[in-house]
Amino acid sequence: MQICRDRQAMRDCAGSWRRAGGRIALVPTMGALHDGHMSLLAHARDWLDAQGGGRIVTSIFVNPTQFGPNEDLATYPRDEENDLVMLRYAGCDAVFLPSVGDIYRPGAQTVVEVTGLSRMLMGRLRPGHFRGVATVVTKLFNIVGPDAATFGEKDYQQLAVIRQMVADLDVPVQILPVPTVREADGLAMSSRNRRLSSAQRAAAPVLNHALDRAQQMVAEGAGLSAVRAELRRIIGAEPLAHVRSIDIRDAADLSRIAIIRRPVVILLAVRFGDVLLIDQRVAHPKGVPDVR
Repeated sequence: MQICRDRQAMRDCAGSWRRAGGRIALVPTMGALHDGHMSLLAHARDWLDAQGGGRIVTSIFVNPTQFGPNEDLATYPRDEENDLVMLRYAGCDAVFLPSVGDIYRPGAQTVVEVTGLSRMLMGRLRPGHFRGVATVVTKLFNIVGPDAATFGEKDYQQLAVIRQMVADLDVPVQILPVPTVREADGLAMSSRNRRLSSAQRAAAPVLNHALDRAQQMVAEGAGLSAVRAELRRIIGAEPLAHVRSIDIRDAADLSRIAIIRRPVVILLAVRFGDVLLIDQRVAHPKGVPDVR
C-alpha cells in the first residue's frame, strides 16, 4: 500500500496506474475509520472487479472548510496509525494523506457550491458546510482522477450534493452509493460515535428505533404530520437526545412534499451533548419501488 502525503505524490501514483490502463476507485474519508468505511472500500472493490480490476485510493483529510466556527474541528477524532492498519487489511492500494496547506494553498479564491441543495436541511443548520464538502471533493477528484467514488447513504444530503455537482459540472466520475452500516444495536456507524459518553452511547440507538417506526408508518399509509409527531415522541422520550431537525423529503431530489405518494427520505439531526449525530431512512408507501 502506497502512502502519498502531498498532491504531487498522489498524482504521480494515480498517473502511473492510468498509463498502465488501470481504473481507480476513490474512497474519500476524514479518517477515524470503522466498519462503515470498510464497507465503502468493499463496494469500491466490487465495482472495480466488475470492470475488470483496478486500484483503490482512500483519502484521509479532516476538511476544515466544512466545519463551522463553533463546531468540532479541533476535537474531531484522528487515528492515523489504526487507519493505516485497517486499510492495509482491507486491501487498499494507496492512501492520500495531504496536509491542510497542501489542499488549500494561500490566496486561493475558488469554491464549489451546489446552491439549492447546499442551503436546505442540514445546510441551514450548518451554513457553508456543503460548500466545503463540494470544494474538497472536487479537489480530490482533480488530484486523484478516479473513475468512480463511493459515498455512504448515511450522509444522504451530502450524497445528493455530490451527485448534483458531478452532473452539473460534467465530472467523469461515477458516484457509488453505499447503504448505511449499523452497530448491533442499530446505531449508524460514525467517527463521531467515539466522542459519546457511555450514557450518550446507550441513548443514541433511539434514532434507529424512531426511524424503524417511521418507516413502518409510511408503509402503512400514515401521513406526514403523524410520522413527524411519532418521530418527535420517540426521540423526545430520551432525555439525552436533543432534536435539531426532523425532515421528510422526496427521496429522489430532497424537495418538499405535502402528501406521501412516492418514496421519501426521513432525515434526523439530533444532538447528544456536544455531539451532533445524523441518520436517515428511505421509506416506501406500499407498492412503490425504491428510487435509489
